[in-house]
Order: sequence, then C-alpha cells, then structure tokens
Amino acid sequence: MARKQGGLRFQPSGGQRAPGVPAGKKQRLNIERLAADGRGIAFSDGRTWFVAGALAGEEVDARVLGAQGKVVQARTERVIRASAMRRPAPCPYVDRCGGCTVQHISHADQLALKQRQLSEQLLKVAGTEPQAWAPPLVSPEFGYRRRARVAVRWDPKRQVLDVGFRAAASQEIVPIDHCMVLVQPLQRIFNELPAILRSLQAPQAIGHIELFHGTAPAVLVRHTAALCDADEAALRAFCGTQGAQLWWQGANPPAPDEPDGALGYALAPWQLELAYRPGDFVQVNDVVNQAMIGQALEWLAPRQGERILDLFCGLGNFALPIARAGAEVTGVEGVAGMVERATANAERNGLANATFYQADLSEPLQGADWARQGFSGVLLDPPRDGAFETVRHISSLGAHRIVYVSCNPATLARDTLELRKQGYALKRAGVLDMFPQTSHVEAMALFEKGQDGQAM
Repeated sequence: MARKQGGLRFQPSGGQRAPGVPAGKKQRLNIERLAADGRGIAFSDGRTWFVAGALAGEEVDARVLGAQGKVVQARTERVIRASAMRRPAPCPYVDRCGGCTVQHISHADQLALKQRQLSEQLLKVAGTEPQAWAPPLVSPEFGYRRRARVAVRWDPKRQVLDVGFRAAASQEIVPIDHCMVLVQPLQRIFNELPAILRSLQAPQAIGHIELFHGTAPAVLVRHTAALCDADEAALRAFCGTQGAQLWWQGANPPAPDEPDGALGYALAPWQLELAYRPGDFVQVNDVVNQAMIGQALEWLAPRQGERILDLFCGLGNFALPIARAGAEVTGVEGVAGMVERATANAERNGLANATFYQADLSEPLQGADWARQGFSGVLLDPPRDGAFETVRHISSLGAHRIVYVSCNPATLARDTLELRKQGYALKRAGVLDMFPQTSHVEAMALFEKGQDGQAM
C-alpha cells in the first residue's frame, strides 16, 4: 500500500529550487565580457546571462527571451552605460530582425572579435597557433549578400501576408522595407516584393521567396498550393520589370519559368562562369569568395600537371580555378546533382584537367579508385561539422600541403589537432569575413609536411 504523505512536501537534496525567469522579464545587468558569438555575458542571481546587443563593460537593461536552468537568453533594451566600442547601428531593424547581430560594433572591432575567436579555439583545442597570421579577407560591410531567403506567412486572423525576415530567437516575421546587406540589384527587388505578394488573389499559397544574384538576378517562388493564372501572370510581370529570372518550386524540384532559364556566377580573374540551381551551395559574398580563391591558390601554389584533390568541391568553386592554373584536379562531393553540375561547368569552361566524383566523405578515402595515385596538395571546404573522418586518413594520400577552408572555428581546431598528430604543421591561418555584421566566423588554414613526413 502506498504511504500517504499527509500533505508534506519533500525537497531535493540540493535545497529549494530557484524560481524560473519568465520570458519578458526586464533585468539590469553589468556585462563582463563578450561570448564568441558577440553577445554580452553577465552574471546575476546565480545565473549566466547571454545578452544580444550588449558589449563588455556596459550596464544595460535587458529583456528575457527565454531561460533554461541557470542560463538566460536576453536582448538589450536600453544602454545605461555604453562601451567605447559601441556605434549607432546603421540599420533601423537591428533591434527586431535576427539577421545582423553585431551592427552595434564597428567593422574593425567585428574583425578583431572574429580573429580572437579563431585564435582562442586553436589554442584551447589544438594547442597551437599558426606560424603566421594572414590579414582578414574583407568586402564592403554592407551591400555584399547575393542570396537571401525571405520569410512569408499568411495571417488568417488579420487577413494579412507578413513578408520580411525572422526575428531573433523567434518564428515571428519582422516586416522590413529594405535590407542593407543585400547587393543593390536584390535590394531593388526586395523593396517592391511585399507589395506584389500582397496583391495576389491567393497570397496564402506562397511558402517563401528566395532571391539570387549572379550573372543575372533571380526570384524563386516556393508555393504550397497551385497558383491561379492571374497570380502567376502578376509574378511573371514583376520579374520582367526587375529584369530577373522567375523560378517556381512546388512539390517538385525548382524549375525556371522560361525553359532556357539558367543561373550562374562569374569568377572573372580566372575567366570562368559557373552554373548552379536553387538549392546548390553558393558562397553569398562574391568579393570575399574571389579573394578566398586567390589566397587558396597562392597557398597551394599548384604547378603545371601537379595532382590536387578538392574535397567537398561543390560546383567547382575552387577546383576550376586550380585547373585553370594547370594542375590536374580531382573534385569529390557527396551530392550527385552537384557532381553533375561541376562536371558540366568544367566542360563549359573548356577544362579537361578537372574530373569530379561522388563519394561519402565520412568514409576512408584511401580505398577509392580516384585516390590511388595520391596527391601533392589537398583543399577541403567542409560544412560546419568539419571533416574529422576525412582528415583522420588524409596523410595516406601523400599530400605535403593542405588548405582547409572552414565555416566553424571549433571544428577547424578539432581537425587541426588531428592533422598535427599526422605530422602537419599549421603554417598560416586567417579570417574570411564572409558575413559582415554577423558573428559568423569563416577561416582558411594552411598545413604543411616535409618530405620526410615530419612537420615543416
């Protein structure tokens, strides 16, 4: 028989549980330092507060976005005592839009924050720093973004179509009239997009909109139901006035409105043009992308006829410029469609010395047919989770030089430790400022090994 507790309350051995912090609560905080993502860190009432829009040394009023255990997520509502680093945010939507989270910091200080994050990760995880730091590769801090996904949602209660970007830490859509980080051709489209979408007879059929700019601007309409003829015609006319290609995506893969529609982007220094389709990975910052390719070529220093391996090669963004330099390039990618388009890009640009294969890059490399002759240099550009399974066996390929392009300093540092175990020395590293006004850090690192298999 269960024992009656007679109304007694039993407490866990750790004592009485502290009450939670409700969303919306306002708290005055002293910010002690910056987190890696640019948020301020404060300590109050036994909790750690991460405060968006706050800087080290500031006193702020913050509003709680959410809390879990002793960690509180909050955003700055008022600055009581400002840091010398603070600048007025150029964008009027910065307090609501979740996109550009460090606009209140000068571009120079943004770069210093990213450099510090990369350096700290390499020291903490891999126990090393590069023998030489490369200067950051930068672009204009605004007007750089050539791809964007525009959030669209029909509100049946208000009978209104919301168009804009997601709010910070929320699914709420922030209506935005203009976006300062888009390249100019996309800014013009974005400015007029809400009006045309709201004029449709059935706007609730629109799922989201994607904008692209390369050799031409393009608009992808993702729809959740078939559009009527009038709405299709309205969108077709809108794209016509903008000089943009129109693409559709329903249940099937994206398709151009005009059968001969094609998307592409140029790599002018190498006289290349690469075709892509919506959904393919394309770097959003053209200026930094071209500078990044140039630096990778400088660090790899491929010679005529030398065998170079490009892992996670995508559409051939690195492979084709390396091939243009005269090397024999093998590109490897996990997505079949990307391999097909990389092969077509090589053929279209007259490069017979670039060959592409599909492979699961979480599996060992040395058994593949394309790997048996070995390589003198390797370039890899993995996703955010890095390339640990790949670098574990990379020394078996015989490469003396490795260029690693990273979009996550933590996994770059982890993989650096593994490469050091295989005798590679970290010769150079530097920040790639692919996303100004955000805390996102991309980097490039050069590893070298001597002819005797020892680190140089």
